[in-house]
Order: sequence, then structure tokens, then C-alpha cells
Amino acid sequence: MNRQRLDRKRVFQWVGILIVLVGSIFVVRTWFPQSSTPAVRASVVGMPTQASSADFSHVTGPRALVFPKDHGPHPEFQTEWWYYTGNLRSTDGRRFGFQLTFFRRAAAPAADLPNRTSDWAASQIYMAHFTLTDAANQKFHSFERFERGSVGLAGAVGDPSFKVWLHDWSVQQIDDHAVHLQAREQNIAIDLRLEDQKGVVLQGDRGYSQKGPQPGNASIYYSQTRLESQGTVTVDGESFTVSGLSWLDREISTSSLSKGQVGWDWFSLQLDDGSELMAYVLRRSDGTIDSFSNGTLIAPDGETKRLKREDFAIVSEATWKSPHSGGTYPAGWRVRVPSIDLDLRVEPLVSDQELNHSFTYWEGAVQVRGNHAGRAVEGNGYVELTGYAKSMEGQL
Repeated sequence: MNRQRLDRKRVFQWVGILIVLVGSIFVVRTWFPQSSTPAVRASVVGMPTQASSADFSHVTGPRALVFPKDHGPHPEFQTEWWYYTGNLRSTDGRRFGFQLTFFRRAAAPAADLPNRTSDWAASQIYMAHFTLTDAANQKFHSFERFERGSVGLAGAVGDPSFKVWLHDWSVQQIDDHAVHLQAREQNIAIDLRLEDQKGVVLQGDRGYSQKGPQPGNASIYYSQTRLESQGTVTVDGESFTVSGLSWLDREISTSSLSKGQVGWDWFSLQLDDGSELMAYVLRRSDGTIDSFSNGTLIAPDGETKRLKREDFAIVSEATWKSPHSGGTYPAGWRVRVPSIDLDLRVEPLVSDQELNHSFTYWEGAVQVRGNHAGRAVEGNGYVELTGYAKSMEGQL
């Protein structure tokens, strides 16, 4: 009898290992098809794991957004993300940066799936990145998770209130203006309350952000640019009471980089005069900046001003070479918006803030000093750099 029980136990263990392996193949095939490999349509329990972008809706112009519903998922589009970043300071002055990002990717349009009643049936895959920058110790911690959107393991909802989660990493609405962020991995954790001070900022043309000349090569793009934040950060098992400012960037789309676009440099800067700047440049393979680069100025009262490519300049003043990927990244910048006499210098808190996971990219906390309309300003922010270790063309 004991031997039979032991044999059953071993069988269940091997079945569990097999499920994990199949699930891993499912995730990799779904999210990261190699451009050099012909597209295939494999299946796991009858579910297609690849789909053409033609099977989904495309963003073709501005659309009315209703909250909190639109904080939730939009499965008619192939991809979306919830991007939280922030700069925090402990009561004893120690500085931290954090990133908590959730990505949803459709494995197949819901209409293509057979009618199945299993709780394990899923058409969505979720990926999440969690990072913590410890400026005092010049350390950067980063983690990645994947999960299918079924049986409560991962998902997003917007009605009646907003929540997105992957296992115990989560963002959950707690009232009309605030959310609760939680993430823990190994001995690194955040537990934060973020309260919106300005409301939703619609980027581009009323939330319509065009990234290239092709019809539908665009996203629904909005932000919350000043989220007062407080809570705790845990590093190596030691907890710190912190406060500071965070930022939400939210994009929904079924699009990819246009031909010749290899990556982007994205900036979210929060100044101590109450204003914010979002700006990104799309880089082309010939070294030029794409004309679809864009930006937004947000005044202290929340009024916004759209910036076209010719309205701002971002110049790299230093470089950093990654010992992990071999990529060479810009590592300091001068950011100027001449029309409002804004001239800023932006420096990373830590040089090595490169994520080496399914995608390799640099995303890190920065500090800002400069002048705005003749007055000295300071601030903090986040910068994202893609396509330096490997071109992003064909990967999104």
C-alpha cells in the first residue's frame, strides 16, 4: 500500500512538471515569436497561441474614455499595459525608485475560441515586471513573472472598480482617487498607497497617440502624472517608511513599430514647481529621430500642452555600457523645450538599471535639475530606453 502511494505521488510530481513545461512553451510562443522563425499556430488544450494583429481592433482615432471602467482590460485590442513608476524617500532620507508594470497580451481573439466551461480556459497572457532601485547602495533589483489569465491567477477588471494582478503582485483601486500597490519577491517588497492629484492626462490627440504612418499604428494613451505616494519599501528584509511621487502610463493598442524604427527613449519628469513633462523619441535604424516622436507638458493646474517633434530636444551627454547585455545606453541628458524656457539636466540615480528578462531594456529612476521660465527647478522621474541591446523592430 505504501509503495502504491509513493508511486502515485511520483506520477503526480511528473505530471506537475509536464504542465509547467508545457505552460512555459505556451508563454514563450505566445509572447515572443522570433522574427526569423515562420509563424506557427500551436495549441495548448485547444487554444491557439498565436494570432495575427489583423484579428484585433486597431486604434484609428480618439475615443471617449470612462473611468474606472477603462482602467480595466480591453480584449478587443491585442496588447495593453499598466506602467507604474515612482521616486520615494524614506524618513531618514534614503532614496528609492520602483517600477511595477503589468502587460496583457491576447493569445487569440475571444471570438475564435470554442465554447469551453473549464476555469482553466484562457485567451489572455499576463506578464509583470517589478524593480527596485536602492540609490544609497547603488543596487538595482528586477524580477519578471508570467501567468495565464485564468482561475484567478492573473487578470484585470475595471468595473465596478479597477484591479490588475499577477499572483500576489497587484494594483487595486481603494477609492475614487487612490490605488494600493503591492509586490514582493525574495527579500524585496513595496506596499504603497498612490493618490491622484491631477486626474487623467490624455496624451497625443485626446488620448490618440500615433506612432507611425500606417493606419492603426497608434495607441490609446493616457497618464496620471502626479500620484502622491506613501507606504513601505523593504530591502534585504529591512522595511522603510517612504513617501514621494509616482506616475502611471497606460497604453492600449494592436500595433507595432513601423519599418525602420528600432527603439525609443521615453521620459516622465516631475518638477518641484508642480509641472510635469512626458516626452519620447522614436529612433530609426539610420540614427535619425522619427517625426512621430511626441510629448506633453502638464501645468501645475493640470492644463496640458501637446509637443510635436520640433518642439523639444533631448541630447545625450554621457553613455553607459552594460556588463550584462553589452548594449551601450545614454546615461545623462539635456532636455529643452524652448517655447516655455525649460532647460533640464537629467541624471540616473544608479547607472545599472537594465532589466535582463524576456526583453532587455533600461528603465530607471532619475534626478532632474535646471531652469523653468527663469526659475531654478529640481525634480525626479523615470527614463525608459529600448533597442540599445537589441533592435525592437519585429518584437512588438
